[in-house]
Amino acid sequence: MSSSFTISLPLLFSINLFIGNSHTSEAALTYTAFKCSGTKQFLPGSTYQKNLNELLSSLSSAANSAGNNSSSSGGFSNAAAGSPPDQAYGIFLCRGDIDALTCSNCISTAAQDIGRQCPGKRTSIIWYDVCMLRYSNRPIYSVMQTAPASTHANRSSITDDPSRFIQLLKEASEDVARKAPSSRSGKKVAAAEAELTDSPQLYMLAECTPDLTPSDCRKCLRWAIAHLPQATPGGRVLTPSCNVRFREDRFYNATALGTVVAVGGPPPVQHPSAPAPATGPKGKSNKSATITIAIIVTLGGVMVLLFLTCCVLRRKRKKRREVIKGKNGAKGLTTVESLQFDLATIQAATNYFSPENKLGEGGFGEVFQGRLPNGQQIAVKRLSRRSRQGVEEFKNEILLVAKLQHRNLVRLLGFCLEGDEKLLAYEFVPNKSLDYFLFDPEKRRQLDWPLRHKIVFGIARGMLYLHEDSRLRVIHRDLKCSNILLDSEMNPKISDFGMARIFGVDQTQASTNKIVGTFGYMSPEYAMHGEFSVKSDVYSFGIILLEIICGKKNNYYHQLDEGEYLASYVWNQWRDGKPLEVLDPAIMDSYSRDGVLRCLHICLLCIQEDPTIRPTMATVVLMLSNNSFTLPSPQHPAFFVQRSLSGPSIQMEELKLNQSPRRTMPSSTNGMSVTELCPR
Repeated sequence: MSSSFTISLPLLFSINLFIGNSHTSEAALTYTAFKCSGTKQFLPGSTYQKNLNELLSSLSSAANSAGNNSSSSGGFSNAAAGSPPDQAYGIFLCRGDIDALTCSNCISTAAQDIGRQCPGKRTSIIWYDVCMLRYSNRPIYSVMQTAPASTHANRSSITDDPSRFIQLLKEASEDVARKAPSSRSGKKVAAAEAELTDSPQLYMLAECTPDLTPSDCRKCLRWAIAHLPQATPGGRVLTPSCNVRFREDRFYNATALGTVVAVGGPPPVQHPSAPAPATGPKGKSNKSATITIAIIVTLGGVMVLLFLTCCVLRRKRKKRREVIKGKNGAKGLTTVESLQFDLATIQAATNYFSPENKLGEGGFGEVFQGRLPNGQQIAVKRLSRRSRQGVEEFKNEILLVAKLQHRNLVRLLGFCLEGDEKLLAYEFVPNKSLDYFLFDPEKRRQLDWPLRHKIVFGIARGMLYLHEDSRLRVIHRDLKCSNILLDSEMNPKISDFGMARIFGVDQTQASTNKIVGTFGYMSPEYAMHGEFSVKSDVYSFGIILLEIICGKKNNYYHQLDEGEYLASYVWNQWRDGKPLEVLDPAIMDSYSRDGVLRCLHICLLCIQEDPTIRPTMATVVLMLSNNSFTLPSPQHPAFFVQRSLSGPSIQMEELKLNQSPRRTMPSSTNGMSVTELCPR
């Protein structure tokens, strides 16, 4: 048996090498098209040129890293290099059915070719048969774009029953446009096949970049499908955010894609059946049997070695896995394992957590600025070792944020869990948080009304994504100004998901005996009874909108008449016909009267006492973007009166809910999060 193993091992490696080479050749690299857009150019040796070179190198390295990791799905990445106004942003996408090595080779080639195809252009895109690479001097992540586009058609025409072919093409297009945005694989890709009699076969593939929301992916695909060539046996439309292609031969790996939709007939055969055993003279049977046994023994030996290796690796990772896995199970663990950083990498990036790199400190630890070896800036959240909530927040934030991708959500780049260290690495957002500007007497002057409205709309879109458009339904539970970060262009990004909760698709509300959040932003039903829903977040959004309009904190009651709470002050001014008296003086030179009044009206609707009459975030976005949408009249909103007492506590009594018992809560400032509070 041992001699058979020794003799057959090279044979096995030869077979594997042959199979690997065959697979790669099927996905051979073929250039398709390129587009250069924009009139503004950069000069050789300029800052933008240097940033672009760094960006392309970073994207190529990301693809190469995925290609060298056999367990990595790879296929998509984005990066940025430099800082405005010369910052370069880039994205690559590999076709959803190809292996990581082919993807790596394609992106490496694209990174070299794109500069030659579009010299001096600040915005460019290049397509190959199996990948796409693009860069721009403007943010492109989570931004749906259909231009520039490239359309290609087969020069021949359909000769047999073209009307039937066109009908099936339409059905296939509808199927892929419906399935690709909701793909559960992490990739937004779908394929459809049709078996036709006495006419060309039909195979279609549609794909979006995974950073798009399902809604944006669907819009992009429908635009591309509408521009597909008709009455030809093949064609494709390529855009920056999605692509659609059909041909009369199967040009993709159906097995790698998984489920392929059957159109106009029985399900297509995805896995060709094994060929029937070859028959031959009986004298050769013994030799064939010997070869078969040798291969089986070889495979068995290799499997044993792999099993033992996996056991050793599993024991080394066991502690790390148990901490991360928690109640989310192995599925969540698999999602985030590829995001792990080594502690040494984070230490080097932050200069060993030096005080000079410290950005701030929150309830769960410190935040440091850092720079990765590829030049990318990061913000590292170092959870406090003394915090009892640290591990729970750590597990929740990794498993949740890793699945969320939106332009108005802060992006998780990775994490580290070694020894006592629990670290989260996020994209670096240079302009700190909204409260840093809004509540500073000098810095608030930088926030004119158009900019404040832009921030409000961005927050609303981010919350709509959490509530309705993401693969999960997420309740943030700690939405406040200090958790709204501002990027280099003052776009808002919602952060800090340590207290968030995931809802089922059909779930509308839940309750808890442990209240987490921040006084002043918590809805009455949550603060008093532990009941929370999407409408709890709507209430918090309303308070943020109130603070943005007034330029005051929600607990800014001590400078108002008779210790009046800010929300009650605003309501009284609205009721008395003097709503403009609540405006922040810093926006007096830039505000639109109708725009401010509309936002104040929306604010009062969001902080209504009854959660059922508060608008959803979808309605809020509609009200903010469509001035013709008629707003209902607000009723008396929910708010608290706070009176300082001697001793370490603050009495909080909800004015409208007179039947509710008074509650004594631990003292807190507006910026401090409550991590545990049991409601009566």
